[in-house]
Amino acid sequence: MEKANEIDDMEAELLQAMSIDDELPVYKAFSGQELSSGQAKAKMIDIVEALKTVHDPEIPINVYDLGLIYNINQKDNGDLHIDMTLTAPGCPVAGILPQQVADAAAGVLGVGRVEVEVVWEPAWSFERLSDDAKMMLEMF
Repeated sequence: MEKANEIDDMEAELLQAMSIDDELPVYKAFSGQELSSGQAKAKMIDIVEALKTVHDPEIPINVYDLGLIYNINQKDNGDLHIDMTLTAPGCPVAGILPQQVADAAAGVLGVGRVEVEVVWEPAWSFERLSDDAKMMLEMF
């Protein structure tokens, strides 16, 4: 019986070590500038194409097809708020990938100020991959 208790204690310690008790990291990035009065705002298709130029350096797939972009909110004045996620909270490019997304979006004609916020809910999963990304990873 004592051995079973030791195993239960070890399992509980292992599960505790694997859990994330700390608050998840906050990542935000900003880019761009206010549009001049009367300037037409960008088309969403152009914004998406710009986001597709940003790639996760560990996976040869762009952040849009990888399913990391959750929401693009375009305001009437051309400003953007983009919610994105990362494949994991400890992602080694967490500090640079949001800025690359912000800079890519800000480079589109008709985009004003850009704020990119990393969100953790819902958690990223392979189901978020586009069909093109799944084919690239040979998951079909």
